[in-house]
Amino acid sequence: MLKCPNTFCDIFNLQTKEKLDKLLFNPYRPITMSLSRKDFFKKACLTGACVCGFGPMVFSSGNSTLPSDSSEEEDKRLNLVQEYLGGLLVSMQDNLDSEENRKIIKQLAQVHYKELKMDEFLKPYENNLPGFIDFISKEWGWKITYNESTKVLIADENKNYCVCPMINHNTAIKAAALCYCSEGFAEAMFSKVAGHKVNAKVISSIQRGNDRCKYQIDMG
Repeated sequence: MLKCPNTFCDIFNLQTKEKLDKLLFNPYRPITMSLSRKDFFKKACLTGACVCGFGPMVFSSGNSTLPSDSSEEEDKRLNLVQEYLGGLLVSMQDNLDSEENRKIIKQLAQVHYKELKMDEFLKPYENNLPGFIDFISKEWGWKITYNESTKVLIADENKNYCVCPMINHNTAIKAAALCYCSEGFAEAMFSKVAGHKVNAKVISSIQRGNDRCKYQIDMG
């Protein structure tokens, strides 16, 4: 198994689970760090707008709770981590080829996937792709196209802004390599639903200059 660079992994080596939570949830719109962390989470999760649409499932299923209020210092720390990570990703993009970036970053999706206990939540949708498509279409507002003959599914997040919480959206940094994390999450999620390994690929991304974030899932 590939090991990610120490500096990259250190970002995730936070002292407590609560601090990790701060990196895993974000509104479906750019935010300003002037929001208190309490308001940040309240607006993000009560409106069903946690990162990539995955967070609301956990809250609705009782697998997690809203974190407690925190200080301005913690908000500053989150801002620092976001900026640090954004710079690191840009450096990786400049010094590694796309496949090397994909192999390293895609593995990190498992951090988020396991934190949200996705396998547990997705049990009702195992071997029930139509039911899952109906759920994400209604609850997340995604647009799904599925070709029965080719077994290729196109998932459109249907948002005109990047939802990723790992970067600071108030900066001009474009961390396109981080989309491989979303790719890995989508792959793990649809593999669980399908009951076998599937392949996912980001085919459109706001971080890469497109107007929407879309995934191609080869379900066959």
